[in-house]
Amino acid sequence: MALMTADSPCSCDCFVSLPPASAIPAVIFAKNSDRPRDEVQEVVFVPAGTHAPGSRLQCTYIEVDQVPKTHAVVLSRPSWLWGAEMGANEHGVCIGNEAVWTKEPVQDGEALLGMDLLRLALERGSTAQEAMLLITGLLQHYGQGGSCREDPAPFCYHNTFLLADRTEAWVLETAGRLWAAQRIRAGARNLSNQLSIGADISAEHPELRSHARAQGWWGGQGSFDFAQVFSLSQQPVRMEAAKARFRAGRELLQQRQGDITAETMMDILRDKDSGICMDSGGFRTTASMVSVLPQDPSQPCVHFLTATPDPSRSVFKPFIFGVGVAQAPQVLSPTFGAEDPVRILPRFQTRVDRRHTLYREHQVALGRMEAEKVWGQQLHQRQRNLEREGLAVLQGLLAAGEGTPPPQQLGSLFQDFVERESQAYA
Repeated sequence: MALMTADSPCSCDCFVSLPPASAIPAVIFAKNSDRPRDEVQEVVFVPAGTHAPGSRLQCTYIEVDQVPKTHAVVLSRPSWLWGAEMGANEHGVCIGNEAVWTKEPVQDGEALLGMDLLRLALERGSTAQEAMLLITGLLQHYGQGGSCREDPAPFCYHNTFLLADRTEAWVLETAGRLWAAQRIRAGARNLSNQLSIGADISAEHPELRSHARAQGWWGGQGSFDFAQVFSLSQQPVRMEAAKARFRAGRELLQQRQGDITAETMMDILRDKDSGICMDSGGFRTTASMVSVLPQDPSQPCVHFLTATPDPSRSVFKPFIFGVGVAQAPQVLSPTFGAEDPVRILPRFQTRVDRRHTLYREHQVALGRMEAEKVWGQQLHQRQRNLEREGLAVLQGLLAAGEGTPPPQQLGSLFQDFVERESQAYA
């Protein structure tokens, strides 16, 4: 079992707001993905597909049975793996995952990564609840395991998930193949690399309590508090830091109860004082996402993705599943096929350059921003102006389509904003 070290990439923060916490009749989802600081995250669009009976699907490390039909998805993912840190599907389901350590030991050997489970659930689930049940079923059948970073030294963890759709959200927290889930129908909720479900359990693994009792973690009488029963009694330093981020995130949500918008979530993801916008030692916030899921099914869901590190110096760009939607090549990393270090055993003995075009341009621009303060301020203003244009598209769609691009142009919206951001860096 791999141990967590001081430089372990174990920080992420997920948020969700439902009416009446939301300022609009919509569910709002947000996540910062905190990973090794030199890891590249790409934004990938995968169209809906049909698959032959008996097909097998290669995930990051293992194969699983394929299903007859899969949904279209947009994914923000570390470019070396198959799964994703966060994403959405054409039915308005959003999922983010986080690392967590529990009393249950991490499985030896390779299985499904939590990020693989996330993508599989998005490709197969049409509601948040259905996606949650898909994850638990896959967890039972295949287990979770394998190194979660591109490094010869294995680094493994269990996973928690925040799942949302137009009507509700679910928190799913796992310990090996065991799990507990909590349904969220109103208000705001956040996750930060720790078990957070107490006694308010909406669904659970059928052997969850009997296993806890057999291990001597629970006496079998009285209230069953999942987080208290399964959390490590001696928390590593990084887990203690996660507690502080969790409290800060909860307070930021509470301060804006009833007034939470997409902009609110972007501001929270950019909060450096709390550590939610991470830049510490060997890891940082490598990508961010905010999604607005209107309760009115006639209104499209709008997903804002950065595809670049540090949301305080990145642009949230709007993506909408629509006519003509396609992959934006500027945010797609190069591929290396059979020569990829993740495919060659033993894995990760060499490194390859996975930077996509926008990532390269963004990094050059950040360097110049630090060296040339006036130019940097001007660029930062151009970034915010471009982002405000994307938010204006959202506002227009929520106001019955006033002043928004025609439907046939919504599918190319993300591509257009990527190109304009690239021009700003040039």
